[in-house]
Amino acid sequence: MQSVLKILAEVETGAVTPAEAVARSFDAIDRLDGPLNAFAHVADRKAALASAAKAGGPLAGIAVGLKDIFDTHDMPTELGTPVYAGRQPKTDAASVAMMRARGAVVAGKTVTTEFAFLNPAATRNPHNLDHTPGGSSSGSAAAVAAGMVPIATGTQTGGSVIRPAAYCGVAGYKPSFRLVPTVGVKTFSWSLDTLGFFAAGVADAAEFVARLTGRPLAAETVDPKALRVGLYRSGVWGEASPDMKAAVRDAARRLAANGATVTEIAEPGALSDAREAHSTIQNFEAAMALAFEWENHRHQMSEVLFKALEQGRSIRPDTYDEARRTARRARHETTELFDKVDILLTPSATGPAPQGLESTGSPIFNKLWTLTGNPCVNVPGLRDKAGMPLGIQLVARFARDRLVLSAGTLLETLLSDT
Repeated sequence: MQSVLKILAEVETGAVTPAEAVARSFDAIDRLDGPLNAFAHVADRKAALASAAKAGGPLAGIAVGLKDIFDTHDMPTELGTPVYAGRQPKTDAASVAMMRARGAVVAGKTVTTEFAFLNPAATRNPHNLDHTPGGSSSGSAAAVAAGMVPIATGTQTGGSVIRPAAYCGVAGYKPSFRLVPTVGVKTFSWSLDTLGFFAAGVADAAEFVARLTGRPLAAETVDPKALRVGLYRSGVWGEASPDMKAAVRDAARRLAANGATVTEIAEPGALSDAREAHSTIQNFEAAMALAFEWENHRHQMSEVLFKALEQGRSIRPDTYDEARRTARRARHETTELFDKVDILLTPSATGPAPQGLESTGSPIFNKLWTLTGNPCVNVPGLRDKAGMPLGIQLVARFARDRLVLSAGTLLETLLSDT
């Protein structure tokens, strides 16, 4: 895989030029993407390298894969659906404009599931082509895992960053809600949609987003002896596979062996209720966000999306409002959890990537934290008996993004000590 930190260091020391660094990604895409189908559209190489040659910002030399729901003025944005085949925006999404202004170059648009929902796309998992890469940010996770780009963007409405990152064995970072603007990114559920990032390692993602936003997010050294870790026993713990449960226990053991205080945390009832409220909020809002598409193009939608929007249209406003109240109670309860611990430790997914391309997997371990808006990272490093990646999810208090990124970097280091 390509490392953001390594590329930035090479550019800053003059070991490579920004254009040479970006050219590596175009070479890798040409060489590797055929069987993976991670890219929906690849940028014009000549124009991209010309932009890289002129770049001088803090992200110079970094080639980015953009999930194909981010508007780009110079490439199609087709949203993973024939409804928008050939659609060419006139402007960049706000986050894309920020990246370009800081010297990054867009290498291409990565494959997304239809409207960033559940209908699987054609992308395959780089670790085993017969397995899903997850979704909805399928192409972004696969592109980073295969070494085609050092960073890629995603969005998470349920589990669409953390889950594919886990399945593909890369770092995934879902920031605190609204830390990065969603302007110019196709809306599915405005209360839930959150931009996220994929990178080779947690510190790579942290450095990229720190330079992108100007916020102090770069990973710091964490003394494990000062870290209070909550092993979160959610109401859906039984959904995890035996290998996934063992991986979480292994991560907890390694943290404890290095001095961290690890305690088990039982899930409060308010958070169990909120997990159930997630779909009500998501589908009610999606039915409005995609009202035009429903009225004019629903015959072109997949069955799974059609049914979700149909169900969303049947939800009464008072039912939606009650679900929102449930979410507010859960956010309050979550804040109180972090009076006792610094970090929560949970599965990133129910297990390794499922075999077959008929499903993108379950977001059951992710959607609660999307609803509450807390920052999360997927920490790679563990595998099941068949060699497929298993991801560990860390969750921190709202707006404590640097802490979760730093703790994730620590855990990633501990997991690498076999």
